Amino acid sequence: MHVPVRWEGVYPALLTPFTADDQLDLPLFEANLRAQLDAGMHGFIIGGSLGEASTLEPDEKIALLKSALAVCDGKVPVLLNIAEQSTKQAIKRAQEAEANGADGLMVLPPMRYPADARETVAFFTAVAEATSLPIMIYNNPYDYKIMTTVAMFEELAKYDNIQAVKESTRDLTNITRMRNAFGDRFKLLGGVDTLALEAILLGCDGWVGGLVDAFPQETMAIYDLAKAGQVSEALDIYRWFMPLLELDIHPKLVQYIKLAATATGIGSEHVRAPRLPLIGTEREQVLNVINSALAKRPVLV
Repeated sequence: MHVPVRWEGVYPALLTPFTADDQLDLPLFEANLRAQLDAGMHGFIIGGSLGEASTLEPDEKIALLKSALAVCDGKVPVLLNIAEQSTKQAIKRAQEAEANGADGLMVLPPMRYPADARETVAFFTAVAEATSLPIMIYNNPYDYKIMTTVAMFEELAKYDNIQAVKESTRDLTNITRMRNAFGDRFKLLGGVDTLALEAILLGCDGWVGGLVDAFPQETMAIYDLAKAGQVSEALDIYRWFMPLLELDIHPKLVQYIKLAATATGIGSEHVRAPRLPLIGTEREQVLNVINSALAKRPVLV
């Protein structure tokens, strides 16, 4: 029985912990997941960019999915990310996710090929027609070089299971464009940590977070305060959080956020090659950001 996906609230893009010998560290994955649940998360995304999707084997993604479903036990929805090079593989991964109990999908445009508008719409359409699961489209032209425009969403709006957008264009105006064009037809979730509060105040329904993997309670506090209209209180925490949130917009966001999660006791530094753990001056600089924030960590009411 699938858990309904409301597309509201905070959805961590979960890290994928590894052991020192490059196996999935499911006990640590589950410990992080429980810390997120304890903080009140509204849903989870497995195998995203932050989850090192490009290096995971299909069976590893399913293992993570099953682990998360067991821990969540129907309390909140669990989504699997679909990021593939071919339409055929994207369809296969989506159908495997549905068969193994996923509650929804986040779908990226084609990987490694800069598809044009017609091709991108055809790709999303093919996935939507191949599954009954609700879908959130990840709109991130900054990193993936494909912009899903308002005109493209007009074509996709006829598919009932395409329900939400992870808004990562880094153009806050696009939130208003989408609202003006579609009203509430698509749920919008801010996907850039350094623009998260702004996105919520401009009308986003939720936040797909990165630093939430290390700081779940602070992330939830910002979201809850902003939605309650307590903007000044949210802003106080957000300003404290910003040096940490900036770790999310670096090419080494995986290493940086894993280091932060290690510092807060719910992660490890192990990554999968070609990524390598941080060393030397770079590691010291990131640790300084993390430790400086920890020294001034706000007391949440």
